[in-house]
Amino acid sequence: MAVAAVGGARGRLGEVSSEGQRVSFRPQRTRKVCIAAAVVVVVLFAVIGTALTEVGEGVFRKGDQYAMIGLGVVFALGIMAVARPRVEADADGVRVRNIIGGYELPWGAVRAINIERNQPWMSLELENDDTVSVLAVQAVDRAYALEAVQALRALRTAARAEEPAAAVS
Repeated sequence: MAVAAVGGARGRLGEVSSEGQRVSFRPQRTRKVCIAAAVVVVVLFAVIGTALTEVGEGVFRKGDQYAMIGLGVVFALGIMAVARPRVEADADGVRVRNIIGGYELPWGAVRAINIERNQPWMSLELENDDTVSVLAVQAVDRAYALEAVQALRALRTAARAEEPAAAVS
């Protein structure tokens, strides 16, 4: 299989096998914002946790302070869940991991790969008329999103071109 220009400068190419290429994409801007927000939350909760010793009549003990820091870590992990989405594809199909849950689809099940002008992220239109949102490719990433869509479309086209040949032999 020959797929040219898949996963440009910023898309991550995985292992390249004799059958073709493997690409992986994650949201760019959203990840940066989530990382920054998670760090701020942890630092804020650590400062608040260590600074609180007495509040009015109440007294914060060491356990309470550690609990505040722990809450900051839990909130930061919640924020980082938003940065979890990923889409990986190769000659066999596409694997989509969203914030909660994911899908593994063969290319034969994917009718179209779309990112419309007013859509916040890419979607896969399936042969059974379902739609799968791909949160890993977001419109705010502009050129990166375009690279991802083109790479996925190229892999889908190449896989579809090989399907009839595989069925004949």
